[in-house]
Amino acid sequence: MAMPVIPEARRYMVAEVVTFPSDGNRYEVVQGEPLGLARTVLTAPADLTWGLRPDEAEDLVQPDVFVVAPEAAGGEWLDVTRLLLAAEVVSPSSSRSDRVVKRKTYQRHGVPTYWVVDPDARLAEVWHPDDDRPAIVTEILTWGVGPDAPELQLPLGSLWP
Repeated sequence: MAMPVIPEARRYMVAEVVTFPSDGNRYEVVQGEPLGLARTVLTAPADLTWGLRPDEAEDLVQPDVFVVAPEAAGGEWLDVTRLLLAAEVVSPSSSRSDRVVKRKTYQRHGVPTYWVVDPDARLAEVWHPDDDRPAIVTEILTWGVGPDAPELQLPLGSLWP
């Protein structure tokens, strides 16, 4: 019995994929294979306003990395009222805003843990809502969503080039 001949899948180039219609889907291409990913609320950038409409909000942040409560994962960014973790990676142009302005905003909104990751200094600052000073971490960042949940451990050395 002969094996059926399966035609080779059409390969796409990046130049083709970037011309796909703006239809609410996100398209990628990997080794010529188009990947059409349904639009979800868990893609960045995310305009977070703690549940306030843009005409009511005075704060809008786009953390580099963040974790939201499970109940917020299926809605719109506007519906996110609580962050469990926020992290910013400092660059020379963002140092003051990440360390002072955004930090105070995250503290004011009760974000339980805020990381300021500084690749140049090879350290992270760990802030909590009532902190006046950060804990400085140079080895392993740890975070847990609760006492019964597994703890995330992020070796900082793995982040540096």
